[in-house]
Amino acid sequence: MKKERRITSNIEFQSILQHKRYVANGSFVVYFKQKKKEQSRIGISVSKKLGSAVERNKAKRQCRMMLQELFNEELNYDAILMIRQGYLTKPYEVNVKLLEKLLNKVKL
Repeated sequence: MKKERRITSNIEFQSILQHKRYVANGSFVVYFKQKKKEQSRIGISVSKKLGSAVERNKAKRQCRMMLQELFNEELNYDAILMIRQGYLTKPYEVNVKLLEKLLNKVKL
């Protein structure tokens, strides 16, 4: 995922989280808000409860790859993807399907 497609500043994270529109399942929570710039962007957040820094970074790398496949430019929102504990217990393919379902819910 290119850097211009990422949300990195804490202020933008907080504004999306305070908007309080989200969809969730056992592995992910996606908070979303109407986009501010011409292209939609996404940020990834992983709690320290998920494990050591190595495990958290691995989860973020995997999610970036999932999003690169699933995330369209035509979407009308900025989003924050939060990774839950259930992510570690499921295989990669199952997590991809779960994330795809959540992104389709957000489109509606």
